[in-house]
Amino acid sequence: MATGAAHDVKTTCPYCGVGCGVIATVTPDGSVSVSGDPEHPANFGRLCSKGSALAETIDLDGRLLRPHIDGRPADWDEALDLVAARFASTIAEHGPDSVAFYVSGQLLTEDYYVANKLMKGFIGSANIDTNSRLCMASSVAGHRRAFGTDTVPGNYEDLELADLIVLVGSNLAWCHPVLYQRIAAEKERRPSLKIVVIDPRRTMTADIADMHLAISPDGDVALFGGLLSWIANTGALNYSYISNFTTGAAQALRFGAQDLRAVSRKCGIAPSQLIEFYSLFTRTERTVTVYSQGVNQSETGTDKVNAIINCHLATGRIGKPGASPFSVTGQPNAMGGREVGGMANMLAAHMDIENETHRARVQRFWQAPTVATRPGRKAVEMFEAIGQGHIKAVWIAGTNPVDSMPEADRVRAALAACPFVVVSDVLADTDTTRVAHVLLPAAAWGEKDGTVTNSERRISRQRPFLPLPGSARPDWDIMADVARRMGFAEGFSYTTAAEVFAEHAALSAFENDGERDFDIGAHAGIDAVGYEALAPFQWPQRRGAVTGTERFFAAGGFFTPEGKGRFVAPREARAGTGPLARLPAQEPTDQGFILNTGRVRDHWHTMTRTGKSPRLSQHMAEPFVEIHPDDAVQSGIAEASLVRLSKGPAQAIARALITNRQRRGSVFVPMHWNDRFASNARIDALVDAVTDPVSGQPALKQARASLASFNAAAYGFAVVARKPADIPADYWAIARCTGGWRLELAFGQAKDDWHAFALRLFGGGEHVDILAYNDVGAGRYRIAAFDGAALLGALFIAPQPVGVARGWLVEQLATSHDLQRQRLAVLATRPSAGQSDKGAIVCSCFGVGSNEIAAAIASGCRTVKAVGDATQAGTNCGSCRAEIKGIIDAKHLQAAE
Repeated sequence: MATGAAHDVKTTCPYCGVGCGVIATVTPDGSVSVSGDPEHPANFGRLCSKGSALAETIDLDGRLLRPHIDGRPADWDEALDLVAARFASTIAEHGPDSVAFYVSGQLLTEDYYVANKLMKGFIGSANIDTNSRLCMASSVAGHRRAFGTDTVPGNYEDLELADLIVLVGSNLAWCHPVLYQRIAAEKERRPSLKIVVIDPRRTMTADIADMHLAISPDGDVALFGGLLSWIANTGALNYSYISNFTTGAAQALRFGAQDLRAVSRKCGIAPSQLIEFYSLFTRTERTVTVYSQGVNQSETGTDKVNAIINCHLATGRIGKPGASPFSVTGQPNAMGGREVGGMANMLAAHMDIENETHRARVQRFWQAPTVATRPGRKAVEMFEAIGQGHIKAVWIAGTNPVDSMPEADRVRAALAACPFVVVSDVLADTDTTRVAHVLLPAAAWGEKDGTVTNSERRISRQRPFLPLPGSARPDWDIMADVARRMGFAEGFSYTTAAEVFAEHAALSAFENDGERDFDIGAHAGIDAVGYEALAPFQWPQRRGAVTGTERFFAAGGFFTPEGKGRFVAPREARAGTGPLARLPAQEPTDQGFILNTGRVRDHWHTMTRTGKSPRLSQHMAEPFVEIHPDDAVQSGIAEASLVRLSKGPAQAIARALITNRQRRGSVFVPMHWNDRFASNARIDALVDAVTDPVSGQPALKQARASLASFNAAAYGFAVVARKPADIPADYWAIARCTGGWRLELAFGQAKDDWHAFALRLFGGGEHVDILAYNDVGAGRYRIAAFDGAALLGALFIAPQPVGVARGWLVEQLATSHDLQRQRLAVLATRPSAGQSDKGAIVCSCFGVGSNEIAAAIASGCRTVKAVGDATQAGTNCGSCRAEIKGIIDAKHLQAAE
């Protein structure tokens, strides 16, 4: 897109719930660069590695650019007529609960609002749920039980005002790096700030901690129940706050009462460590407890949330500067979806679907023919109902459930058998689009116009800086068009996102005299000009208000019927049972290892966006499984070998990463890799569809899996200039790199003709120049193919995991090879004279490798800051700082030996 002059557009990052402000600079030739917005209060100019690489993810490669019906191109009228007709006929024949929407925290609030309005107010079913169910539903449920509504009491500033930060089930350094950097900067400025990390794994976040509690999986309820008892027994209860502003304390304390040894046995933490943590918590008034997926993604996730909140209510540490429980969300608009009722058990504007008064109010405001009278099917229930034939038409928007849902193979089978599946997406080929009857091209980040809400209740604009490509349209516009074709034109006459936002704001204030927390009525009359200029703000922002409310509940004001916060006794305490009784503290059992799934530093969800960026695959380019060294020995698994994980018929293969950071009896596997990037790595296929009975959130971190070595006869590594059409290997993982693609390979049997295999992989013609080396006896083969001075591809085969300078070989795809010695260097896998090998990439932001960091240390750098000054590593998002420190410590240890 050519423009007259370079211009900047302020927008918001589309990744995690931190909600960082971004400045997109568009140059006259149409190229885009991205930087952090120094004025945005979420990040003050900081960006993580993913945010810094956003400009590398906006190309049109693989984009869905026009509607498709049953695999053939179609125009919008034909596609939307079909969608409207099939949904209408299904409803007429089977009732409104026979259809469903499954949407995403990647959608903007305006998209969410229109989808929710159509399903709940005009179709008349609550069968709309979201992939945010997999992320933060237990936090929502815990908030609603304790506060009466889904309110996050504090804000990011509290992280810098606290004297103690407790991070529970939150690898902040990798999953919310900008918040981590705010904490790290404050820790450096004020060393008296104490940080406690509670996590079964010793993640990179733990490297900044004063204390790491390696808790047993699902031991959080016991840990915080024990803390509540300790608070009571040591005289640390805030009796004034409890008596004036809460209910249920006596019951919670009675059910939670347990001695220290019982707590230690249940959560796997030594009594001495418990005493140290409990004492630190009770004596530190300014305490923030940050929790995320390690708490939420559990069969007892809601109870974990309430166990944490109980401790803050008991001490009155809520809604005060530097003191609150704090849920941080995983997606950019998880909270925006909550605001509009985008989940199956909620109504718009934080109203309750079970409340008749609320239902009548929403129906009057929407002037809708009906409003759903009961909660719909939550995510896991929804796909079960599709598989059982109860739901006969489903619309999936902006998400990839064939990869991300538990029992993902069953989800794929359910969708394949469903009579009518519509998918709105950005990419033409995902594991979910492959089972769709109708594909609808949606606008992507950079093209979308709307708002998102971050984890501290701050609403920010996402503004477009790219034109809509092909026939792509915004999600809200697609939904509204279908609504009009179904006969609901009067309720969906929007022409701009600003109109949708204005209606959303007006509903939040409708008949709201302060009884509901969510109120942005100050923006109910916003027009296009005001919407374009809208600055980030925190809710609530009521009519006539200039600023939002920073914090909730410091002086009561809860949204329960009695106006008081509620202590909640966990279910397992009430029943004397629970998953803790079934989970081991240490050793694996006949049931296998505890399988923990999660994220890595530089990738996002199912990689539809981050998989486009070469630099984001430099750090970790293939799926891996973290295993404790003792477990690896017992299982016969060697470092860097391949591991087969299995649960029933479901299997996955990943590279072994043997590390003391992993707890015995547990393994960790990232959830990002899928059939587009690896041969067999859809890890959620192994996860049972077990959910929290209150929130409906799946227990994605407490599955079971068996491990076995994948017996490969040959391993391979390749770099290729063109993506192969197919990869005939028993194991493969592919990642984009500068100049082409990199591949990891493994084979159950060695091939008779590696030369033919290589040429097929490279896609080479007849006139390429070949260099090859073959040691038949040792099982080693190397080949490099050149098209003129360009490297077409190189393949390296060995009987064990291939040990080559991967980073350097990747760079050769973008290097001219005019000289024979340069070509021979590729075959030899080592730099020739005048070249250097960076080593494994540690800092993705600046492409700094381990060898460069080691050289800086050898030259006298003794601190992370000194290494950063010399190499730039760790000076942007800071996610790699812990790894840099590990390299420094290892070098010092070697020097001392």
